Amino acid sequence: MCTSIVEIVDAEGKGKDGNAWFKLSQAVVCYDHPHHALLDEAITIDFMNGGDGPGTRAAVELTLESAKALQGALARAIKQADEELAEMSA
Repeated sequence: MCTSIVEIVDAEGKGKDGNAWFKLSQAVVCYDHPHHALLDEAITIDFMNGGDGPGTRAAVELTLESAKALQGALARAIKQADEELAEMSA
């Protein structure tokens, strides 16, 4: 099943393409057929710098359950970071 589910966001930070670190410009999140994971469907996340060409990317392919666990971990870490920043600025 092709879902055509694609979300693109600006991303600021660094990624590693296997050899070197590169500056990120965006993250692309999709739910579709994976290219490498042996799954029917997967959440794929590509961290990339579009200005440096298609080879400048760091990618993951996750099961939907793993992506949900990652979402929860991100939400908890972001909440804790926000609370710590609020305490530091108080």
